[in-house]
Amino acid sequence: MATTMRQYGGAPDLRAMQELTQRLWSPASPHHVGDLAWGRFMYTPDQADWPIALWEDHGRVIAWGWAQFPDDLKLQVDPAHPQLLDEVLDWLDDLAAGNPCEINSLDSQEEVQTALLRHGYRRRESGPYFAYHMRDLTDLPAVVLPEGFTARVVDDEADLDQRVAVHQAAWNSTHVTTDSYRAVMASWPYRSDLDWIVEAADGSFAANCLIWLDDANKVGLIEPVGTHPEFRRLGLSHAVCLAALHALKDLGATTAIVYPRGDPAYPIPQHLYRGLGFRPYDRTRTYTKAGQR
Repeated sequence: MATTMRQYGGAPDLRAMQELTQRLWSPASPHHVGDLAWGRFMYTPDQADWPIALWEDHGRVIAWGWAQFPDDLKLQVDPAHPQLLDEVLDWLDDLAAGNPCEINSLDSQEEVQTALLRHGYRRRESGPYFAYHMRDLTDLPAVVLPEGFTARVVDDEADLDQRVAVHQAAWNSTHVTTDSYRAVMASWPYRSDLDWIVEAADGSFAANCLIWLDDANKVGLIEPVGTHPEFRRLGLSHAVCLAALHALKDLGATTAIVYPRGDPAYPIPQHLYRGLGFRPYDRTRTYTKAGQR
């Protein structure tokens, strides 16, 4: 094996990282091709200048690390090359330069957890975590909307401003902008026919749901979902998710997944997804590393 490491160089490298993620995907995988695209392009380049490194074997990516310090460190390593776990963690340690940081691992990733402990991380026993949920698409109920509301797909550039506005209102954040969402729309595997909104009678956007399709594994990831504060408690998130799930099924997918918060401090998303028929199958565990003087 001729393994080489290099720094991330742009969108083609993200596509190479997604190829590894797609090739390795199973319910035991912490990543989906869609969350890589959303995570990279949801912010403008000046906000998303995070260190990313790729490990390759004869030009094929077999591991990657993504360092959004201090508390969003990601990695993926081909199980056929387990020695790279230590190399990726060494790279993260060098970047951290003795500052505190944390990384999440799925309960099922025992090899990753063992490597984290070996590198001086310690498991946090309480606090926020993400619950991985799944549902098959064989028995989707019909979409039901309150009178005056309609569900439809986003009309690309024509809807861009309103699509960003409903996201910003739902999340009370301006990190996602028209420029960054335009980059999302240009990324793989974004599809406008899986980007759904609920429109109110006056033409304003009330709710949204974006699904990312991994066509090789026939699995779609919901990321993100939101409802404008003025339209909450009307069942619109439920309806827009169902509309998007029906579209996902029509494209040949068999499974949908979503990763809401699972801790009691943030219960509403779990209630939404379990009401849609999703069931939990794994969860994250947070490993922290204290700063060293």
